[in-house]
Amino acid sequence: MLCTRPVTRALARGQRGAECYGRGLLLPAGLRRSTGMSDDSQQFKFGQWPIDRSQVFLTTDLSYAFVNLKPVVPGHVLISPKRVAKRFGDLTQDEVSDLWQLAQKVGRGIESHHQASSLTFAIQDGPVAGQTVEHVHIHCMPRKEGDFEKNDKIYDEIEKQSEEYKKAAESNFDLDKERKDRTDEEMAAEAAEYRQLFQC
Repeated sequence: MLCTRPVTRALARGQRGAECYGRGLLLPAGLRRSTGMSDDSQQFKFGQWPIDRSQVFLTTDLSYAFVNLKPVVPGHVLISPKRVAKRFGDLTQDEVSDLWQLAQKVGRGIESHHQASSLTFAIQDGPVAGQTVEHVHIHCMPRKEGDFEKNDKIYDEIEKQSEEYKKAAESNFDLDKERKDRTDEEMAAEAAEYRQLFQC
């Protein structure tokens, strides 16, 4: 959840419009305010799959961030527009701006939290690019020295993960029931940890 009170030290430095989002990090003035996590009626979809509220850790008016079913690295999360849009080009200008600003904010927080030194952001836009869930999403992955023998191997891992979603969609099986790596409880616990990270 985003905080709406100004950060005194930021205002003292002349960063008007900046807002606190935890651990001294600032929210860019242009990013829309959060709708908060207290609205129990809000539902989240990731393509054809519902996302349990307990797995969502940060929202804005147009976007949301949630934990990943099968993270490639610790802290691998996803950021999506709330509106289900198949392709990046289907997003409005406001959605594009909001999505990337939320990705920037999430990336900063997750990188610091996992004591990483870099980030990989990735979008697979269309089936030939490896997109298997028909909903625009950004992979945000904190990176550490030596986490992959060859740096670009991370994209092979994302592709492998995407193929599992594709098989799920084609066979109409329940992805939640087929989950092997992480339980709902584990994912909810991770999201709760990140919610705390982004609170003032």
